[in-house]
Amino acid sequence: MSDIGKVVIIGAGQGGAEAATQLRSRGFAGEIALIGEERLPPYQRPPLSKKFLLGELPEDRLPFRPAEVYDEERITLILGHRCTWIDRANKRIRMEGGRELPYDALILALGARPRLLPVPGADLPGVFVLRTATDVDAIRPHFEAGKKLVVVGAGYIGLEVAAVGRQRGLDVTVLEAMARPLARVTSPEVAGFFLDYHTRKGVKFVLGGKAAVIKGDGAVRAVGLTDGSEIEADIVIVGIGVDPDIGLAEKAGLSVGDGIVTDRACRTSDSNIFAIGDCASRPLAHYGRNGRLESVHSAIEGGKIAAATITGTKVPDEEAPWFWSDQYDLKLTIAGLFIGYDHIVMRGSMAEASFACFYYQGERLLAVDAVNRPAEYLGAKQVIQRGRTIAPALLSDMSKTMKEIVAAS
Repeated sequence: MSDIGKVVIIGAGQGGAEAATQLRSRGFAGEIALIGEERLPPYQRPPLSKKFLLGELPEDRLPFRPAEVYDEERITLILGHRCTWIDRANKRIRMEGGRELPYDALILALGARPRLLPVPGADLPGVFVLRTATDVDAIRPHFEAGKKLVVVGAGYIGLEVAAVGRQRGLDVTVLEAMARPLARVTSPEVAGFFLDYHTRKGVKFVLGGKAAVIKGDGAVRAVGLTDGSEIEADIVIVGIGVDPDIGLAEKAGLSVGDGIVTDRACRTSDSNIFAIGDCASRPLAHYGRNGRLESVHSAIEGGKIAAATITGTKVPDEEAPWFWSDQYDLKLTIAGLFIGYDHIVMRGSMAEASFACFYYQGERLLAVDAVNRPAEYLGAKQVIQRGRTIAPALLSDMSKTMKEIVAAS
């Protein structure tokens, strides 16, 4: 794509920032504009529900790098602006207020938007979602010891928030519509471990329960459930998942589904437009299907691939998907995708909070969930990435290190 002189990136999160940086590092000398809805320069989102909410990470350490570095690299940051239209015929984008920018290549790094709780009272003061630094700034004053916190949704974000709540001395109840926490993202065995661990830390769970109404007079007082019971609440945090931000792409006539559909080069159905990160549905190289990954890995990798395609430089090898979650003193690291597994091999000890669950489909290793076991995580990630597997019997031999097991596979 040697005729490209202007690249516009919509979305100033992890993927957008990575794409801009990669364009410059790969020799692109043209104009780059990076547009974000928030007023902060591009920053890390994973700490928001962890150290930033806990107060252990100051706001000035959230950004990937100082704003002046973008000036030095001739990357124009346009912050606090929302894009409203893509004019594909004339290769222009429009922002609220009417400002337009031309592009030769357009990268959509739009991310995802949190689902709102569809019940009466969900707009009461004291009910929050957690997606941005601004959200955390609004939540943190309510995180006072003794306050009653109800977390709706027991996914990773919900459990991370619950852990921070307990560490801050709040009375925490997690409400989850499924029969177990983490039901959509891990096995019953790992979910059971986290349920037990949180319970020992003082978190109360209401499983199989659904919110019907948020009650309060001027501020939240309780969460009413469909069975007629109530959970007292001074603050409610809703973590029931996110939806890809596809509205702009859909209006522009791009192919969309559960995300903006792309090929392996991150190109959309318009060859001049790319989509990366949480908003994109792309081929999953290690699993033979398309999918959307809500992860730092996907955002970084998409930024690299799009920049490589635009500059005509070497496209990086695609990594096995990876994720992580910090809860109390637990570091959960995940490599691969467990969907479709038919049996598990465990290494280590749940009782000691140091174990790894390896997910297999027949003889093929699909994924690993590793709790406080970095060697197992890194070894499995390497094997999956290479399209290889590990014989289950090797994992059962605790006399061998993970490094030795990987070398023998």
